[in-house]
Amino acid sequence: MADQEEDFSSLPLPDRFTHKNWKVRKQGYEDAAKTFETTPDESDPAFRPFLQDSGLWKGAVADSNVAAQQDGINALCAFLKFGGQDACRRSRSVTIAPIVEKGLSSTRAATKQSALEALLLYIELDKSDPIIDDLLPSLGNKQPKIIAATLAALTSIFHAYGVKIVDPKPVLKALPKVFGHADKNVRAEAQSLAVELYRWLREAMKTLFWNDLKPVQQQDLEKLFEAVKQEPPPKQERLLRSQQAVEAVSSTAQEDGEAEVEAEDDLPGATDAFDLAEPVDVLSKVPADFQEKMASTKWKDRKEALDSLFAAANTDRIKDGHYEDVVASLAKSMKDANIAVVTVAANCIECLAKGLRHGFAKYRGRTMPPIMERLKEKKQSVADALGGALDAVFASTGLSECLEDILEFLKHKNPQVKAETLKFLIRCLKTTREAPSKPEVKLIAETATKLLADSSEPTRAGGAEVLGTVMKIMGDRAMGPYLDGLDDIRKTKIKEYCDAAEVKAKDKPKPVAPPPKAAPTTQSQKKTTTKKPALSAKKPPPPPSVYAQEKQSPVPKAPASKLSGPKSIVPPSKIGLQAPKKTSGLGGAAAPPSSSLNSPRRNISSQSADEPSTPAPASKLNQRGLAGRPLGRPAPTSFSASTTSTSEPAPPTATLAPAERLELEELRSDRERLARANEDLRSAHSRLQSQIHELQHQNAQLIEDHTRDVLSIKAKETQLVRARGDAENAEAAVGRLGRELERLKREVKRAEQQRERSPPPPASSSYSRDTSAAGGRIYSDGSSNGGVDVAGERPTQQQQKRVDSSASLTENGGGGGGRGPRSFVSSPSEEKENGVSEGEKIPPPSRNRSPVKTAGPTQQQQQQPQSGRREFSGEGDEPWKRATEVTTQLKARIELMRVCTLLSV
Repeated sequence: MADQEEDFSSLPLPDRFTHKNWKVRKQGYEDAAKTFETTPDESDPAFRPFLQDSGLWKGAVADSNVAAQQDGINALCAFLKFGGQDACRRSRSVTIAPIVEKGLSSTRAATKQSALEALLLYIELDKSDPIIDDLLPSLGNKQPKIIAATLAALTSIFHAYGVKIVDPKPVLKALPKVFGHADKNVRAEAQSLAVELYRWLREAMKTLFWNDLKPVQQQDLEKLFEAVKQEPPPKQERLLRSQQAVEAVSSTAQEDGEAEVEAEDDLPGATDAFDLAEPVDVLSKVPADFQEKMASTKWKDRKEALDSLFAAANTDRIKDGHYEDVVASLAKSMKDANIAVVTVAANCIECLAKGLRHGFAKYRGRTMPPIMERLKEKKQSVADALGGALDAVFASTGLSECLEDILEFLKHKNPQVKAETLKFLIRCLKTTREAPSKPEVKLIAETATKLLADSSEPTRAGGAEVLGTVMKIMGDRAMGPYLDGLDDIRKTKIKEYCDAAEVKAKDKPKPVAPPPKAAPTTQSQKKTTTKKPALSAKKPPPPPSVYAQEKQSPVPKAPASKLSGPKSIVPPSKIGLQAPKKTSGLGGAAAPPSSSLNSPRRNISSQSADEPSTPAPASKLNQRGLAGRPLGRPAPTSFSASTTSTSEPAPPTATLAPAERLELEELRSDRERLARANEDLRSAHSRLQSQIHELQHQNAQLIEDHTRDVLSIKAKETQLVRARGDAENAEAAVGRLGRELERLKREVKRAEQQRERSPPPPASSSYSRDTSAAGGRIYSDGSSNGGVDVAGERPTQQQQKRVDSSASLTENGGGGGGRGPRSFVSSPSEEKENGVSEGEKIPPPSRNRSPVKTAGPTQQQQQQPQSGRREFSGEGDEPWKRATEVTTQLKARIELMRVCTLLSV
């Protein structure tokens, strides 16, 4: 046995992998794993036999002995871990199926864990698509335990790498089949996989498989999803080898800012349904008569065509194609007079833009301007549809492409269009993921600043919100120059909008990797600094400039002339400013030999103590103060002192003529005066700008007040018109009533005339002579009888007084009212006031004397008191005659009773 064991150990590893004895195979797997762990790199010769013959791993993974199988899978994990990407690609085509059938379904927990680790390593080293493609066929295996093990492995893969590394679409399409499996373990693992996918995809996953599930299964999953909704967003727990390399580089570079940016980029975002959905060919579903119906004059036909297009385009992802004609029809529909057609057309544009995404960018120029022009609609449903279409078009392009049209419509004369365009711009700034460039920021800031002075309050608030959102993206420092001219109230409001804004883009000018470039620049600077002294040492010998030579050539006696007046100022200033730098740059190295050098730069430092002796020629000019001093004052002294001891030409400033110096002084004073004037103009400009803003605010307030006054005046005018109409109606009614009154008066007068012309009715009875003289004389006609009764007896004075008093009482209180001598006759209304009805019978007095024949009612008239009224209304042959008789009789009775009462008193 000892010889056999030595022989087994001396066999090469590939031979031991295929040995008949399981112990030899097991020992070979262990030795291979140890060998792989000790290799220095992936190119070690130990990997070569297994790379050339990848079938060795198929037998190791599917070993018939469970103990040897566990070591074989461990050896495969070591081979993948240390063999790299080449080991992964060479072996995965022969190992995935045995791992699923033998490893994942093993009864040993360690074997299951090693098999799962092998699958994760395959994904870590290369990519996940080949692994998922090899795992999905196992979901149709006849053995439920293999299906359940495969589902559990898929759950672990998604949990470790997430949906950005592993494509979830093939798995989601296979879920409905496993949900209908008869084995409960399979269904339980399917639920676990669905919950894991929901952690990453949320509601977007339902578009692929949700409708294929039973209602009971949907309810069960909804209950499980509720618990997941409360969890934080998941993160990738295991990195790929490529990601590990990037992380290692970032950690070694120690770039905290960049590391944070990369960490943010690696965070998994909410997966959109667009990424999971299959593209749909919408053009094939558009009706053949779509263009004909769109050209119809009936709005119902146009709306019907748009409804059919919306039903076809309302999908998550649309296949790209030629949509020019459809988009042209939709853009034309934006000008339709019917708002229902406009709303459906906007919805169709939104669906196409969302379904095509970047494929819709080429149609932006044809759709966005008509939509923004239609923003004048005030109905909220139409405005919402148009806003959704604009948002979808913006998502398919970007801020740079849409900004020109947006800024153009912000100048629109319609305030509704301007307000809705402002809202759209704010939404764009909040949703864009790319910060605007500096020229774009300038355009946006200038336009928004102008809107702050608009007469409409929503427009002013929108302009402030735009500035606040841009400040949130670009930072306070970048927006500072655009806010300098604003007052504190507006700045505070803009700051509030900035704090409340939630944006997705951030301006990142700093993390453009300046640190790596800084290191070589420092080295180059060191190299250049070592060379600079030599260059600076060579600069003094050449002549000062071409201009100086030209100035010296025409007049050899004087080195400077009038031609070098203002132009000779620049070279001396440069020389005077550079002289201290070069002396200090030479430092100690140039100090020892400086006594032997006749350089003007050296004389600047050496003759600094002799400066008070040189300003003698400029003593008159120094009375003007600092403005009278020449440029580079120290330099002329040194150059003038060294002109006798050096052959170098002196600078022009050392030999300026008095006239030139005066001209220089005048130029300096002019420059100062212009600078002061410029400052005054700037302050006046800022002051005028503030006044303009205030006047604009006042103008807006006055416009509002004027509008309110105009509305109140119109209301008063409306009330006045109504009052005039009511007055005219009242006047018409008064005239109508006056005419009616005149007509009634004429009728009454006519009735009285007819009554006078008709003969008096015969007396029914005569009163006895026993009646008192006063009582009898009351009914005597004074005009005809002259105050004498029928019997010829003249009344006494006392009786005459009683008659006069009763007559006066009757005239004053009885309602006689100047109706002639028979003033005791009253109207029927007076009879009713005194309690006497029309049909009431009043018996005659029992006295025998009757001075005047009184007209009493007949028996037939007493029995039928209402007949007179009916005849008066025109039913009899002689209506007026009978009516007069009845009225006269009633009045006579009433007056008789009144007189009797007065006489008794």
